[in-house]
Amino acid sequence: MKLETLVLSAVILFASSCAQQKKGVQSNDTVSQEGAAETNSFSNSISKPLVNQRYSADPSAHVFEGKIYVYPSHDYDAGIPENDNGDHFAMKDFYIYSMDSVGGKVTDHGVALKVSDIPWASKQLWAPDAAYKNGKYYLYFPVRDKEGVFRIGVGVSDKPQGPFKAQPAPMKNAFSIDPAVFTDNDGQSYMYFGGIWGGQLQKWATGKFDPNGSATDLNQDDKPALTAKVAKLNGDMLEFSENPRDVVIIDENGKPILGGDHNRRFFEASWMHKYNGKYYFSYSTGDTHLLCYATGDNPYGPFTYQGVIMKPVIGWTTHHSILEFKGKWYLFYHDTELSKGKTHLRNVKVTELKYTPDGKIETIEPYTTAAK
Repeated sequence: MKLETLVLSAVILFASSCAQQKKGVQSNDTVSQEGAAETNSFSNSISKPLVNQRYSADPSAHVFEGKIYVYPSHDYDAGIPENDNGDHFAMKDFYIYSMDSVGGKVTDHGVALKVSDIPWASKQLWAPDAAYKNGKYYLYFPVRDKEGVFRIGVGVSDKPQGPFKAQPAPMKNAFSIDPAVFTDNDGQSYMYFGGIWGGQLQKWATGKFDPNGSATDLNQDDKPALTAKVAKLNGDMLEFSENPRDVVIIDENGKPILGGDHNRRFFEASWMHKYNGKYYFSYSTGDTHLLCYATGDNPYGPFTYQGVIMKPVIGWTTHHSILEFKGKWYLFYHDTELSKGKTHLRNVKVTELKYTPDGKIETIEPYTTAAK
């Protein structure tokens, strides 16, 4: 199926869901249990929301202490009009969830960190990630500082569910959004980060923050696409041990993916995992709503584009994580089933991820009718 047809189908589904909205979601954070099955757009979804008592998005999933822990952002309706800068994504705290098995009971561990707990932060506690080392758990989070600039901070806890105590200052040389921490087999940890548009990555193009910089970086079609950053973490997991460098994504001919290639270029939502000795860098294309991946021989890349992991979900954003648990691989993602299509009120889901014998990831259709 051609991408143009797929995107059109997603738009039609989204419009249909909006047209059929009832008073299904109450103000602020209360999620109605009327059921998204009443909205035909979601009736053929391949999975159901993991959490129903509140909205959740951008799931970062890890195996800690023999369980799956999910670290999502927490959507709520702040009454802010939707705009390209993402002001309507006004998240202010993190809730953490765990489960003993995929499909099993989900335990709600409550609030793990709030904007008000972070001394240097002002608002918008966006997509986090977590890591474990030296008997401590680390929660990495993007949030705007007092000047409105997205920085990345760290919280530390003795338990995977928190609560986490934020460090008194943001990480040095860490900026923009969507931190994702990968620990290799040798114990070295790396952080991948960055997101364009509201995530401000384009405003760091010179190495310093430029408040008057490009608004989106989506108009430089003939230049290599702005891409994610990667840097090694110190042994204490609190700072970088080197300056961040570009995560270069190349095509089958070894050429960098260009800015005009919106079906393959990086936009946000970095993730790294390893499979059969290969490094898989996955990400969202943003305005074309695809989850894509590229592979390389080391954590820095370059990474050669391979294909699409998941086709568009209903709801503007796409953000994910990938893990192995008890011999199977899973993709954690989100859509907007609970809110029946409201882009800033999302819900976390999970589905099995499969590989072909040559290491390719089989493309996932989030709704069984998407390919028809």
